[in-house]
Amino acid sequence: MRRKDREITDLSEIESILRRCRVCRLAMSDEEGLYIVPLNFGYRLEEGVLTLYFHSAPEGRKIAAITQNGAVAFEMDGGHQLVGGDTPCAYGYLYESVTGTGQAKLLAEPAEKIAALQMIMRQQSGKEFSFTAAMVQKVCVFQVTANCFTAKARRR
Repeated sequence: MRRKDREITDLSEIESILRRCRVCRLAMSDEEGLYIVPLNFGYRLEEGVLTLYFHSAPEGRKIAAITQNGAVAFEMDGGHQLVGGDTPCAYGYLYESVTGTGQAKLLAEPAEKIAALQMIMRQQSGKEFSFTAAMVQKVCVFQVTANCFTAKARRR
């Protein structure tokens, strides 16, 4: 990372950023080329391992790309605020972000899908929900296990 003064390495601070984010941009590649899509997500950060959870329709370009090649990149950000100045070069932006790469895999077991959907809903709404096996049959749920990730912020 070029700007070491903005790098965040403390896992509790990284998790704080994750908690505030609602959208994760997921990038993948298929025979048509690069593809990126914004998605709602849930996450688990345990012992330095970041796992992201997403839901989707059971078919489409995203699911085909994950099935063909599970390699992905991701980005999420927040805390946006424009900082003005007397000259154009004095302008900047406050932000915080988490980026990384990982491997996506489709979840098949109903219990895994239910747990992932619960994490997604907790992240998005702050509430707990129950899901039945019948409910999860209708959606595709997948996880991304990060093989590396970094966090960065400019807060002043």
